[in-house]
Parts: sequence; C-alpha cells; structure tokens
Amino acid sequence: MPHYDVPTGHRPFSHSSEEEVARILDFYGLKWLYEPRSFPLRWDGDRVTEMFSPDFYLPELDLYLELTTMKQSLVTAKNRKLRRLRELYPDVNIRLLYRRDIYRLLAKYGFGPLVHGELPLVEKVLFTRPEIEKRVAELGAAITKDYAGQEIVLIGVLRGVFCFMADLMRYVPLSMTVDFMSVSYYSGAGIQGGVHVTKGPDVEMQGKHVVLVEDIVDTGMTLHYLLAYLGERNPASVKVCALLDKRVRRIADVQVDYVGFAPPDEFLVGYGLDYLGRYRNLPFIGILRPKEAQESGE
Repeated sequence: MPHYDVPTGHRPFSHSSEEEVARILDFYGLKWLYEPRSFPLRWDGDRVTEMFSPDFYLPELDLYLELTTMKQSLVTAKNRKLRRLRELYPDVNIRLLYRRDIYRLLAKYGFGPLVHGELPLVEKVLFTRPEIEKRVAELGAAITKDYAGQEIVLIGVLRGVFCFMADLMRYVPLSMTVDFMSVSYYSGAGIQGGVHVTKGPDVEMQGKHVVLVEDIVDTGMTLHYLLAYLGERNPASVKVCALLDKRVRRIADVQVDYVGFAPPDEFLVGYGLDYLGRYRNLPFIGILRPKEAQESGE
C-alpha cells in the first residue's frame, strides 16, 4: 500500500508533552524525527478517508512513538488506530506511550537509567550506551587482530576502568591473563612526583605482551609513570587502550594505541567514571553540569 511522507523540516509541536519528550530524546543523544510519515488507514475507493501520523520516529531503533494522555477516550481512539495500522503494516514497529513511560522505554533500549530522578547533576549524555557498546567491540576486534595467535596480559587501572575492562575483555577471544593495579597521588615535583602505585599487578609480565587499559587519559602524567613502572618488569611489549582520550589536556608525551572516543574538555561521569563516588553505574557517559564540575575542582 502507498504511504505519504510528511516534510521533516522544523514545525511547532502540537502539544507541550511532545516538546518535553523531544528534549528528553535530545538529552540522551537519541536521533528523532517529528511526524515524518503518515499511514493511510481507510479508503473510499481511491480516496484516503483516514490517516495516522505517529508523533516521533527513532531511526536508530526503527521505532515509531505515539504519545497519549490519561484521557480514556483518546487512549481508546489511538489504540483503535494502532490496531488498524498493525493489521495493514505488520512490519512497522510502533508503541503507544504515556509521557511517564518514555524513561522506561529508553532504559529498555539502554539509553538511560530506569528513574530519571537519579540524574540531577548530568547536563547531557555525550556517549550513549549503544555507542559505547559498538566502540568497545571495535576496540576488542582491533586488539584481537594485532595479537592474533598470541597470549596477552590485560592490566586495568582502578577504579574507573572496571566497566570498560569487563566489556572489553569479552570482545578479545585470545588467551589472556587479567589483573588490576591502583595508584594514589601526592604533592611532588616532576612528571613522576605525584603518582604512587598502591597496588601493583600480581601476574608475571616478563616476556609477555601487555595491554594497559585506562578509562580516561588527559594530561598523560599518570600514564607516563605507569608505562615506566611496567617497563621495569621487562614485558615483550606494552600498548595502551583508553576508552577516552582528552588530548587537549595533554602534558606528558605518551602514546595511546587504542582510543575509544576523544571527548571535549568536560567533566564526565558514568560507565565507571564518578563524581564524589557517585554515578559510576550510569549506562552512558554524560557531562556534569557546569556548576558541579567547577565545585569538583576539575
């Protein structure tokens, strides 16, 4: 059956709830189109007598959304149209939602937590969960290709790396050993003066190929120290895999061999990154609101 496309240029929303949902979708970095398509539902001969234009289309999910209110008569009418649409267009994926349901829907598809109230300090989502999953898989494939047929040692730097490390190793189907190390910081001069290893790796590294995994590299000073520390254990090689590389803040000359994303110079939380010990469990990486970022001393 034919369909009728509606121009997708900017148009005012027909209801304030639609504008609110659009802001939520923007917050989570999810692409959307407003009423991009109209579906004919009934005809009188060749003349279309009834059409249905869902409020939103989410291309990344191939999903149409139709919003409704608590008014039962409207819900009943929209459910009738949806049943008709599904009969005529069985391949079309469409959901009828109350405004309150949008967060649960996004949580289901991995774009946000179940309860929006848990995000008072997040200004916007920078990298969504699907984007992170895709990039981590690509990093794992690159490491697998470079070390094909060899055994590697994966060393993670705690604490923020644990989410990234757990996901990355699942995409590296090689023989490997895994360990973690942690560092602390103190006042001191020079590139190595402010870093101290509080927990070194226990695995044997001599003659082994080591991949050092970091959640974020910014100034490079800590990484510079850690590469020297690992080099003293005589590995066959050491490469660095970082989920985030803030090159704009680089001070020490260090090489990052595998880079997930190059974010802007913002204070980031989520996917292992924290603010005062919180927000590590967010499924995405978001930018901390400017006020809180300043207070954190970043």
